[in-house]
Amino acid sequence: MAKKAAEKTEISVEEKLKALYNLQQVDSEIDKIRTLRGELPLEVRDLEDEIEGLQTRINNFDEETKNLQNMISEKKNAIKESGVLIKKYEDQQMKVRNNREFDAISKEIEFQNLEIQLSEKRIKEYTDQLSDKKGIIEDSKEILKDKNEDLKLKKGELDEIISDTKKDEEKLLKKSASIEKLVEERLINAYKRIRENALNGLAVVCIERDACGGCFNSLPPQKQLDIATRRKIIVCEHCGRILVDNNINDILTEE
Repeated sequence: MAKKAAEKTEISVEEKLKALYNLQQVDSEIDKIRTLRGELPLEVRDLEDEIEGLQTRINNFDEETKNLQNMISEKKNAIKESGVLIKKYEDQQMKVRNNREFDAISKEIEFQNLEIQLSEKRIKEYTDQLSDKKGIIEDSKEILKDKNEDLKLKKGELDEIISDTKKDEEKLLKKSASIEKLVEERLINAYKRIRENALNGLAVVCIERDACGGCFNSLPPQKQLDIATRRKIIVCEHCGRILVDNNINDILTEE
């Protein structure tokens, strides 16, 4: 590790600039490949999230319908139990010995009839809720079906693009990693940071018509001369991109 670190510090500023410029060219090619995929990866991820949310929604409503069905069954059983009690009390009324016993049993019968009415009311409420939830489940399943079909199509498109570009991308990624090893980590981190903040992913740019090739702000002649000497890393004071001279491309070609 110490030897590799020493090798990185030993290379000249000019070699670092050439390496960074080369790295930018390779990374830009990788960017082009990924641009071909467009928004498909995001669309696939969004669809997967939607499908997961819909499935969770359906599962929750399924659980709620089961609970409602159980509550309806409980109320139906309660009605049956109240019916049995009413018959029992009516039989007892036939055998009472005084009005007080008759009135007491009548109140019990009245209470059970109220319980039946309340249970019937609850059954109606639960049945209405059950119908609503079943409707939501059916609608959600239809949406889920459509989303799954969309996901299948989007994944197919994405897989096809990835398949067509996979070899080229892997080759370029290896080349990018290889070039990164030539430059110290601090400079590579700065390069990556600039790339992340740049809309076009350009961290290293050439001078174009006496201006920065990234933001197109004019560069003083002295700064252009300093850039051409390749004795130090110079960044644009306006956009922060690393600046190199146009001839660096010729040097790379010669090598």
